[in-house]
Amino acid sequence: MTPTQLADRAPAAPVPAPRSAGRTEIREARSRRKRLLARYLGYVGYFVGAGLISGAVVHHPLDPARYTRIALYGVLVFLAATALNEFLLTRRKATFKQVAGIMGASLLLSFGIGMLSGGLQHFEDFPDRAATLIPAGILLSFIAFVIKDGDASWRRIFGLAGLAVLLTATAAFAGLRYVASSMAPESGGHSHGTGAGAGESETHHEEPTVTGSTQPTPQSKPTARARTAPATPPTEQPQDDGHAHGH
Repeated sequence: MTPTQLADRAPAAPVPAPRSAGRTEIREARSRRKRLLARYLGYVGYFVGAGLISGAVVHHPLDPARYTRIALYGVLVFLAATALNEFLLTRRKATFKQVAGIMGASLLLSFGIGMLSGGLQHFEDFPDRAATLIPAGILLSFIAFVIKDGDASWRRIFGLAGLAVLLTATAAFAGLRYVASSMAPESGGHSHGTGAGAGESETHHEEPTVTGSTQPTPQSKPTARARTAPATPPTEQPQDDGHAHGH
């Protein structure tokens, strides 16, 4: 074939794209939508679980049985969110040891975050208890995060970062204890689960007012009777008026 024939030759028609490419894009779009919903549920599970645990940790002395159940619910929600984010969404094939380590660290992390956030929210209600929960939550959450993080070694707990967290927690404990000691003692102002005690106190306050209002009425009756009793002696009046009219 001569060069002229090669130049005059028509260009080849473009090869049509296979039909499977469109189906693949549709499947990927559906998968992205599903992953978006799953990621949303995972993050919501983190915050809801930590919120339940924080409330249970702070209010536990008020009703131990009730808030123990709430803490267990929070742990289950947090661990479910961890499994969703760490294994299902990433399709990570982890060994049993890795799964146990991640879930255990997540459990500690949930309690650390709960202690920290719950102590900050209710410091004015429970100053002595919150002064201990806040620094303990800082330490526990840092240790759990380092263990859970796959990119960091657990030896970093004893490094400069760990030292900085330890100093921060110590300073927070000393400062919060000082603030708590200068505040008024816990008087049950945060009235969760104290409805019966409040009702009893209200009835005790109402009793003096009721008795005080009813005391004048029984005292006024005998005084009235005492005044009217001596004023009625009709026995000494003479009965001979009729004889006088007869004469």
